Amino acid sequence: MRLATAFVSTLALALPVTAQEATGVSAVTTVAENASTVAEEPVTISEQWAQNPTQIFDAGDVDLAELQWIARPVVVFANSPRDPAFVEQLGNIVSEADQLVERDVIVIVDTDPGNPSGLRERLRPRGFMMVLIGKDGEVELRKPLPRTVREIGRSIDKMPLRLQELRDG
Repeated sequence: MRLATAFVSTLALALPVTAQEATGVSAVTTVAENASTVAEEPVTISEQWAQNPTQIFDAGDVDLAELQWIARPVVVFANSPRDPAFVEQLGNIVSEADQLVERDVIVIVDTDPGNPSGLRERLRPRGFMMVLIGKDGEVELRKPLPRTVREIGRSIDKMPLRLQELRDG
């Protein structure tokens, strides 16, 4: 949980003030900010995400099995929360979070290779990496460079399950 708080603080320091305003970084709610709610009322990650789908979760707190058939995880790895590619990727995600919410995306971050999460061990990133996982739990996209939300959205919109969701309304 401290990692998520540290991430938001680092991201806020790394982005220029105008970029913070443009990306809405201050509007992002982290798991750490919801700690008081979590402590009072134990809820699962999927319930927390359903309450506020713009939250950014720490990889150490997430079990992908809990999210299967509910959400599409976008996992962003870096060796440091100050990695320029990481800062750029999260800036992209935060600035257009509404497009990801429409596609049932949950954003997960891992910037601590010294304390590897289960996701880091499973996906084995080298430095910065953005991974898109489908609702079925399969890796759909791995990219070593930041992507725009538009590019991520296009990848999601090509998935068979997403096409079915669009057809079914």
